[in-house]
Amino acid sequence: MADSSNNHPKTLNFNVGVLGHVDSGKTSLARALSSTASTAAFDKNPQSRERGITLDLGFSSFNVDLPEQLREDPGGHGYDNLQFTLVDCPGHASLIRTIIGGAQIIDLMMLVVDVVKGIQTQTAECLLIGELTCPRMVVILNKTDLLPPNKRQTAIDKMTKRLHKTLENTRFKDCPVIALSAKPGGPEAPETEEPHGVPELIELLKSQTYLPHRDPGGALLMAVDHCFSIRGQGTVMTGTILQGALAVNDTVEIPALKVTKKVKSVQMFRRPVTGAMQGDRVGVCVTQFDPKLLERGVVCTPGSLHTLHAAIISVRKIGYFKGSLATRAKFHITVGHETVMARVTFFGLPPGETHQASTTDPQLPTSDPHASEPDLRPLDTPFSFDREYFHQDEYVIGQREAGGAGQDPEQWALLEFEHPVTCPTLCLVIGSKLDTDIHANVCRLAFQGRLLEGFEEKSYSETTLLRLRIYKTKHKEGQVERVTDDYTVIGRNLFKKETNLQLFVGLKVTLSTGEEGVIEGGFGQSGKFKIRVPEGLSLETKQLLSSSAKKRVKGGAKGEPAKEDDAKTDSQPICINLRFKRYVFDPHKKMVQS
Repeated sequence: MADSSNNHPKTLNFNVGVLGHVDSGKTSLARALSSTASTAAFDKNPQSRERGITLDLGFSSFNVDLPEQLREDPGGHGYDNLQFTLVDCPGHASLIRTIIGGAQIIDLMMLVVDVVKGIQTQTAECLLIGELTCPRMVVILNKTDLLPPNKRQTAIDKMTKRLHKTLENTRFKDCPVIALSAKPGGPEAPETEEPHGVPELIELLKSQTYLPHRDPGGALLMAVDHCFSIRGQGTVMTGTILQGALAVNDTVEIPALKVTKKVKSVQMFRRPVTGAMQGDRVGVCVTQFDPKLLERGVVCTPGSLHTLHAAIISVRKIGYFKGSLATRAKFHITVGHETVMARVTFFGLPPGETHQASTTDPQLPTSDPHASEPDLRPLDTPFSFDREYFHQDEYVIGQREAGGAGQDPEQWALLEFEHPVTCPTLCLVIGSKLDTDIHANVCRLAFQGRLLEGFEEKSYSETTLLRLRIYKTKHKEGQVERVTDDYTVIGRNLFKKETNLQLFVGLKVTLSTGEEGVIEGGFGQSGKFKIRVPEGLSLETKQLLSSSAKKRVKGGAKGEPAKEDDAKTDSQPICINLRFKRYVFDPHKKMVQS
């Protein structure tokens, strides 16, 4: 959003994420591109400087004339120039949670690839995060100065071809690939060494811009990445507005500190403005607090964020993840700007029930009107507590995910967090196995989803969870031991001796011969039970029972008639089937039959 005064040109802010494997030259590239570095730019962290890698999201920017396609866009009227804000995301494997935190504000992604090494594990993970969070990408083959001049073009062509092959099954197929050298001679080279290919990259970036969908409505959510105080003025938080808008004199909440503060002034890249909106990069000065308490975090409209102990999300497996997604397993869950461990329970619609959603290709509207690929995020269909769900021991791979046609089964997960998390609803959720060995060369991102329902009470398992009707089906099988009359049989082997049979009285059973009966109660002390068959046993069943009884009676004492009513039926047992369902979160563990 621009300054409301007329002294300044109106600037459109466009966020470009710079992602890639550690040491691919992302920071050098951001430095080469930028003219204005904001407070959070270029490894301000002393630890980063020492190690030569980016440990936090760095921000910097540069301005260009508004490109032709934006001048012609009806929404582009009124803007005078375009500001590229570069979000330099860390590439080090253990810092993936920071990347996911920053990825939700990115309009275009620059994937930086070392032209000598090609795609590495984290490059692939960055690509996945891009697919989940961002509609467009440009690939940069960096460090071309390391290639021998006589073989340079051949090597670049070969790597470009390989990348296009890698990208052909992603939403970024046919995305532009450009080769350059951001810091010829490497980090030790003198500053006089001019980067190669940067003006061409700026032209390419201009051609790839579009009018991002910015919505000033809704509650404010700002991701803060840096905090410092100015004597006599207050505390400044710099960050990017993820949703909503803010203006001077607004009151904002800092949930992590449980305080509200008044906005005294707002700046965009060192220029005072009266307000800003979604997508803008700002410095916000508020009444004094200790900046050490909030190095990074979120700021919001008071009361708009919720601290959750558990949540229900829509869920979809990430195709490159090789492990199984098992219920009761623990995953690292990145939600909002936090990553915490959570125990996961997967569930879906009862067998035979169709999708709640009516689309074959779950997709959210993408912010890019020109994006050719469908958005692969799951639908944020509202979650309903009014229907029944089927408990799954693990996530079910759909036909389409397995490479076939047809719809993927709609699935959800209950996340039970080890520590409470503060986040907005409908935010992106990513589940990972970050404890996987970083050298194992496997994808650690396991699933993605949207946060649909949050449980704020600490005692959610005794309250809200009871509303969640997830059931398991149970099937027990026993045998008819004998028939006592046309309407009654005695069964065995369905229960253990110590089972409390009273719990099962009134439940329906089916005989393998087709009759339906009801359990009337126990019979004797050994776990046997009596079944009433209201419609009576069929003639065939009685014959079956009596023929097997006669086989048993042949060896009886002379002159003793066979007792038909005590007929034993061992030779060809008639099975008794008991089926019921049990709700996972029912404290009384009741058995239910439809």
